[in-house]
Formats: sequence, structure tokens, C-alpha cells
Amino acid sequence: MRLKPSKRQLLGLLPTGIAQTRGAVGDGARYLTFDDGPHPEHTPRLLDLLQANGARASFFVIGKHAERYPRLVERIVADGHLLGNHSWNHDHYDHLGLAEQLAELDRTDALLARFDGRARHRVRTPQGVLPLPLLFALARRRRSVAYWSYDSLDYRKPPVAELVGRLQRVPPMAGDIVLMHDDNALACDALAQLLPVWCATGFRFLSLSPERSQ
Repeated sequence: MRLKPSKRQLLGLLPTGIAQTRGAVGDGARYLTFDDGPHPEHTPRLLDLLQANGARASFFVIGKHAERYPRLVERIVADGHLLGNHSWNHDHYDHLGLAEQLAELDRTDALLARFDGRARHRVRTPQGVLPLPLLFALARRRRSVAYWSYDSLDYRKPPVAELVGRLQRVPPMAGDIVLMHDDNALACDALAQLLPVWCATGFRFLSLSPERSQ
């Protein structure tokens, strides 16, 4: 469930502040992140759950979904969560040229700015694919790539009891950026069991810091 050392080393080649695989450790903070939304059924349930437990998170949204469900994006921002850029179409970036990759990110940034007033947003590419030309282009632009240190593996769609059991056996540590998804019910179903217990034992869940302005 941990990020492969080879990829962590590669991201470490970027200038300080450009790539992030872990968050600040202070006060036992963990960082939940959700990809592939917003979804009209699953995202509201997840927002309700986070609100009930006083947790903040980061939502790496797909641009075309955000355009289709603006009220959900408005609520993500109103509830104090971070909006992140997960491309416009969620195409596999190994199959797109650099100009197309950057255009997708720019288009999503422009849309998200209508909701949070930020011109630039933390980037997480689909499936975490980061071809070298894109990696260097983002570094030149001093864009912030938000990766993760703890992969919940919820995208493999295990039974919820299996996911809960795995997260109970090896819970995220302070500073971990946790990868989950809100395009289906699994993350919310698992967190409904885990969050109250984790919060009662002192875990704090915060959103990532926003993209720096130029």
C-alpha cells in the first residue's frame, strides 16, 4: 500500500515544493484524497461523513464531471476541502502527447477557478501516470504534483470488509497522503466504519495545502 521507492525517488528529483508524496506530520495529521469525482450519489455521502467527523480532505476532480455537477463542486469548497486537478477526461496519459496533456490540465484549472477563485490547482494525473516530458514541463511551470504515500487499493473493488480489515491492520501513519476514490461507494462504506474510530484515537484529517500562485 506504500508508494514504490523508485517512483518516490523520481519525484524527489523535482525542485522543492513541486512534488509531494507525504504531508506535514504535526499533530498526527493524515491526508485523505479522493480521485475521479464528483459523483452525484457517492460524493454527497462522503461529504456528509467527513463533516460528521470533523475531517477535511482533498478532492482531485475530473473536469468534465465537475462541469456536469457544479453544485457538488460548490459544496466541496464550501465544506472546507481542497479542489485538485485530475485532468479533464481522465484519459491515460501514456496515450496523449504533451500538448494534449497540458491542455487537459489547463482546461480543468480554468473551470475550477470559477468555484474557488484559484488560478492553479494541485495536479494528480490519471492513474498516477507521469511521463517524463510532462514531469519536466510541470517542473518548468513550477506546478505542484500531489502524489500519495498510502494506496488504499480501493480501485481494485474488494469487498468492503476486506478493505476495512486491511486498513485496520495497517492504518495510515502521520503524514501519509491516502489515495481513495469517490466514483463508487466503497471508500465511503469503509470510512463510515473507520473514521469515527480513527478520530476517537487522535487521528486528524486535513486537506493538502493549495497550489502556490505565480
